[in-house]
Amino acid sequence: MLDGNFRKSVETVTLPTGRWLVRIGFSADALTFSGLVFSMATAWMIALGHFWIAIVLLTLTGFHDLFDGPVAKASKRASQRGAFFDSVCDRITDSLILGGVAYYLTAHHHGQLVMLPFAILTTTYLISYQRSKAESLGLAAKGGLMERAERMILLGIGLIAKPAFIPILWVMLVLTALTAAGRFYRIWQIAASPEPPISQAGRIHHHSRGLRRGVSRTARR
Repeated sequence: MLDGNFRKSVETVTLPTGRWLVRIGFSADALTFSGLVFSMATAWMIALGHFWIAIVLLTLTGFHDLFDGPVAKASKRASQRGAFFDSVCDRITDSLILGGVAYYLTAHHHGQLVMLPFAILTTTYLISYQRSKAESLGLAAKGGLMERAERMILLGIGLIAKPAFIPILWVMLVLTALTAAGRFYRIWQIAASPEPPISQAGRIHHHSRGLRRGVSRTARR
């Protein structure tokens, strides 16, 4: 939901900041890794119920996640390896933070409420997988109500408004499930069209396949 025009407006701030971070010696991989470290601390503070400390750490985690891309662009070192590392760290971060939520619910609440963060995590992974699989097939798959940035913002609101923490988790689950269902429907419809639009990842994928086919044909000749 924060893609498109909003993301472009954010980049007017993040790109100059990225250039400044490069000048003082930061690298994209270092920011990605340090963001992962902050996410561990965030998860631990949530697990202990120290929500005000957790919101500060979550903000710092988001800061690292926001600027690793602009730093990669500014340093002209954007690469597939860096994108892969960032994506894996994002998944680990999601698991750690929601694991911290699960620990907190286990310690302070009764019943099966501990399953709530695991349900959120499952639908979160489904959203991520749908985009990954669709783009590997050359289909556009961005957008939705509750992508990663929105989830972190909503979780942050829950940490600030502690009495509403559990209701906000339920809202997050519902919106995440709606996002997963909506993304599945959109991809299903796009894939059914005679000439589905090809994403940038799909163009690269098909281009590389074409090169491999050309090489193999030459070898057979």
